[in-house]
Amino acid sequence: MSGVKSREDLRILFLGTPEFAASYLEFLLERNYNIVAVISQADKPRGRGQKLLPTPVKEVALKYKIPVFQPKSLAIEGMEVIEKFRPNIGIVVAYGRLLKKPFLDALEFYNVHASLLPKYRGAAPMQRCLEAGEKVTGVTIFKISEGMDDGDIAMQKAFEISECETLGELYEKMIKYGTQLLDKFLTNYPVPLIPQDHTQASYAPKIEKKDLCVDFSMPAEVVRNKIRAYDPVPGTRALLDDVEVKLFGACEVEEFEFDSGHGALPTPGTVVCIDKSKGGLVACEDKALWIKYIQFPGKNKITFNDAKNGGLIKEGMVLKKIE
Repeated sequence: MSGVKSREDLRILFLGTPEFAASYLEFLLERNYNIVAVISQADKPRGRGQKLLPTPVKEVALKYKIPVFQPKSLAIEGMEVIEKFRPNIGIVVAYGRLLKKPFLDALEFYNVHASLLPKYRGAAPMQRCLEAGEKVTGVTIFKISEGMDDGDIAMQKAFEISECETLGELYEKMIKYGTQLLDKFLTNYPVPLIPQDHTQASYAPKIEKKDLCVDFSMPAEVVRNKIRAYDPVPGTRALLDDVEVKLFGACEVEEFEFDSGHGALPTPGTVVCIDKSKGGLVACEDKALWIKYIQFPGKNKITFNDAKNGGLIKEGMVLKKIE
């Protein structure tokens, strides 16, 4: 970054698309970083009416009157943006496309990734680390290469995950700690880079429909991790009397207790008990799991107790895996 002496001299090209990336862009703009242009993916239909709406990143760029572009080809239109605005660094947050040559060679690009690389490279690092029951995760800023999240590391910030933490809660921490780390990185740029240990790499593939299906024949902690990895969106699924329901708010794991003479474990997925404050106690392979909320098709999520009072669920019913 020769010749860059101050924050104003640092001319940033920002690439991003969803709400997560929009939070980072707004953070930089609020702190008067010099964002010379923004690149985002094409607008897509969103919301209940499926109306064509600008991407969240585009909305922020328009709000601050920053030039925003949505090129079909970075190799052609993207190169024109670089030539016109002369940035000296590119910051990428959840853009959604891999950067390739010659675009990648035209500028130093750094990506903000929601994991402690080399762990959880790929599209869904937050969901996959929660699913795996990780106790620690973090944010990594790395220099982009042509591979999948395998470039040299500039900075990292680690933090703990609580045992009942949901995707929504982790998402907010990723924004909090990630924006702080990005600010530190840009303030100190250029910084020494450290190669990743590729032998320790793991992958976080994009979410498929099958990933959302809960299997109560698994241990209770595994089931809890599955539910919280997709809470609040898009929500895990199970079948209740052939009705597909969503489940949220999984936390406390409980050992089974039986009266004298009743030693057999209930069928996995059985709603053993419904409590006003705790929710529904659902049998798993080894223990039982308290789940607070359930959502029926076309309805808002409600507590298990409200669902019971409404005649939608009762003790003894079984939540089955969607095959």
